[in-house]
Amino acid sequence: MERDRPNMADVGAFMKVARAGGFREAARASDISASALSDAVRRLEAELGVRLLNRTTRSVVPTEAGRGLMERLGPAFGEINAALDFARGFRNRPAGVLRLNVPVSAARLVLPPIVPPFLAAYPNIRLEIVTEEGFVDVVAAGCDAGIRYDERLQQDMIAVPIGPRVQRYASGASQAYLDAHGRPQHPRDLLSHSCIRGRFAGRPISPWEFERDGEVITIDPPTSLVVQAGGGSDLGIAAAIAGTGIVSLFEDWLRPQFENGALEPVLEPWWLSFPGPFLYYPGRRLVPAPLRAFIDFIRAMPAAPSG
Repeated sequence: MERDRPNMADVGAFMKVARAGGFREAARASDISASALSDAVRRLEAELGVRLLNRTTRSVVPTEAGRGLMERLGPAFGEINAALDFARGFRNRPAGVLRLNVPVSAARLVLPPIVPPFLAAYPNIRLEIVTEEGFVDVVAAGCDAGIRYDERLQQDMIAVPIGPRVQRYASGASQAYLDAHGRPQHPRDLLSHSCIRGRFAGRPISPWEFERDGEVITIDPPTSLVVQAGGGSDLGIAAAIAGTGIVSLFEDWLRPQFENGALEPVLEPWWLSFPGPFLYYPGRRLVPAPLRAFIDFIRAMPAAPSG
């Protein structure tokens, strides 16, 4: 005789607790009390005949069985939530939470002109921005979509242009530094300068590239300071302003310093252009209503000026 299946509400309670890392944390994120969540998980464990969560006074951690159940339920719950959001989208105004995973550069340079008018147009949507430099599985990270550049997109993702379609890497240094050490006229001159460079976590320091009239020059200049790409970029800029050396970064990030005179452009005719970023999301049949609203909104926006 086929056994009764567990109550799906109990399964949902388990997922809430496991993802939140505790009963009180899950209760704060939902409208269910911690005791009700605890009772639901106990019922599910009794029905399955296996412990799903190891509980201590300080933590709640999934067991091996619990982790396996989470991994298998995650995509299914994602599709259920997407289907429910799709149905909600037929209301006059889409509602719900939209989570985006973006690099620091996008949070600083791409999203500021987009986010305020989007939230004004959709007051029932709550936007959550997670900044992370590496390429991540947006579904596994609990996000609906991400922003990255073309070379870091996976083939099975749907990509929508967002922000400036052409950007440039710019180089700059303080006037005091350039007065003391000279102004480079060619990228190879950087080999005799002190440079401030960025590195992504777990990766080697990337060389600097320059381009002029079809000629591409790759340089690995001496480095006085290395900062983490994205999160450490402001420190690199501050060091350049203080006269530590030459910094290379997105032009839009350095432009305020060029305009106020804190930095002087270096090798401007050689600044390398590159394609702008994309909003990417999994190719699935039902797109959550808040994400669909965001996609439609950025597609309707006037083309952003190239940086």
